[in-house]
Amino acid sequence: MSTSDQFHKKSLDLLYEQLALKGKNLTSLISEISAFQIAVPSWALGAGGTRFGRFSIGGEPRNLEEKLEDIGLLARLTKRTDAVSLHIPWDIPQDVDAIKQKAASFGIGFDAMNSNTFQDYGQPLSYKMGSLSNADSAIRKQAVEHNLQVIETGKSLGSKGLTVWLADGSNFPGQAHFRKALRWTTESLQEIYVGMPTNWKLLLEYKPYEPNFYHTVIPDWGTSALICRQLGDRAKVLVDLGHHLPNTNIEQIVATLMHQDMLAGFHFNDSKFGDDDLSTGSIKPYQLFLIFCELIGGSEEKAQAWESVSWMIDASHNTKDPIEDLIQALEAISQAYAKALLVDRKKLSQCQMDGDAVGAQEVIQDAFLTDVRALVREARIQSGGEADPLNFYRKEKIREKLIAKRGKDTQASGL
Repeated sequence: MSTSDQFHKKSLDLLYEQLALKGKNLTSLISEISAFQIAVPSWALGAGGTRFGRFSIGGEPRNLEEKLEDIGLLARLTKRTDAVSLHIPWDIPQDVDAIKQKAASFGIGFDAMNSNTFQDYGQPLSYKMGSLSNADSAIRKQAVEHNLQVIETGKSLGSKGLTVWLADGSNFPGQAHFRKALRWTTESLQEIYVGMPTNWKLLLEYKPYEPNFYHTVIPDWGTSALICRQLGDRAKVLVDLGHHLPNTNIEQIVATLMHQDMLAGFHFNDSKFGDDDLSTGSIKPYQLFLIFCELIGGSEEKAQAWESVSWMIDASHNTKDPIEDLIQALEAISQAYAKALLVDRKKLSQCQMDGDAVGAQEVIQDAFLTDVRALVREARIQSGGEADPLNFYRKEKIREKLIAKRGKDTQASGL
């Protein structure tokens, strides 16, 4: 037995004893951690960038087939992902049957589809002044038709959802008519909603600023929820962790949306100042943990079913190998989830009823400060993954092999 294996066994044995004293069942915890899967977006396999630059790392996937290969590798190493979320038109399948077969060979399914009306990519009319909210009805029609085409592509792949994020807004006072822009957006989304299969859901994002800085048509969760209410019960709010102003209480937003059965899902990332798209858990691990506390609590209290929520990573890897970043993100999400599972909810509830702020804090932090790395690692091992995916990736020089196979100057589609 190697030193690392010995360390893992001792850590797991110690954790087992600690959790047993707290009445926690290790087998049950491992099962729950193993079952939790997070989708990977097709655009996350290439080197990311900012408005100012993009630095290739070499060996980037040249097409959707190679992106599936990279996600298949992540699935094999981590056992934490079993789906891909496609972005159209960045990753339009040229041969749907072949793509489905290739994905199936890796045990990969197709999560929510993502439309794109925030860029010009050769379409007849420009989205410079907006898409679904544009004052020009012809441009709104074009944006609606694009979303309907994305739905058709998703249907052929077996997806069950459409994610809509709009860059629509304005940079200067007076540039846009607030109420008309909101009305046109809602009417456009109603057309898209009607075009969805009855077993699909619409995941509507929000963002306070960027690329427009004076006003965004859907700037917050409340506006998104108001629109969703006008669409139907299969339209819900998607929470991107980076789409908030600094210090926003995201866990409260999550709790509120669950209370209304309005939470569609998540785009996991992290931020320091705004929509930084940093590695999940790299900046605010405590916030990520608190979000999972609300998710688990809301599910246990039957505010909204756990199974109705979608999970996906959405990050940009400007200075990292994207596969390494995704390994780190999947691990951070799993650890936050595992810690939240350890919260003594009965004791916490009693502290809340008694007004015991100190006691409540102790309950929460006791779970957060528990080292669950051995638990997450054991769940991965029992599922057939690598004990240390990141170390395996580096030891096997996988990036070097990808460069040798695909070339040094390849560039994946996406931002």
